[in-house]
Amino acid sequence: MSKIGKKSIELLATKVEIKGNELLINGPKAKFTHVLPVELVARQDDGFLFIELQNSKRSNSAIWGLHRALVANKVFGARQLFEKKVKIVGLGYKAQLSGKKMIFSLGYSHKINYTLPDAVELDVDRSGQNLVFKSSDKHLLGDVCDTVRKFRLPEPYKGTGIIVEGEVIIRKAGKAKSGS
Repeated sequence: MSKIGKKSIELLATKVEIKGNELLINGPKAKFTHVLPVELVARQDDGFLFIELQNSKRSNSAIWGLHRALVANKVFGARQLFEKKVKIVGLGYKAQLSGKKMIFSLGYSHKINYTLPDAVELDVDRSGQNLVFKSSDKHLLGDVCDTVRKFRLPEPYKGTGIIVEGEVIIRKAGKAKSGS
């Protein structure tokens, strides 16, 4: 049995309409639709949403937990925005925002242009090194942060590059001096 699949999803300010295996999720920040597999059924009760398994086969347990987590993320995203912080570390490394277009100066011979998707918002501080990405879609937010991180991957010797908050960079020792 799935431990995650058994958990209920609190709706709060989000409205969910169940049409067969399709869930229509509507909140103050966004609208989503999610189609459940045939093995799963959704039930709403007293401000909570339950995803239930129709038959308890072991192979369906993973699907159950996965779809419960996906629905929970959509319910949360419809209510409020997900947020990821990204830090640019390095001398002269920075990002600028003009409309939906980002311009990165990352030590290359050229600047990198990147256009943000419509569902993603960005806050950049004055230094251009602290970025806060916000979106109601958790999956899209992760994809955007990963794409931005790939412009200058974290370097293990100096620790420079683009680092997503919570990421651990294992630092390596530089060249050792010879003792002769």
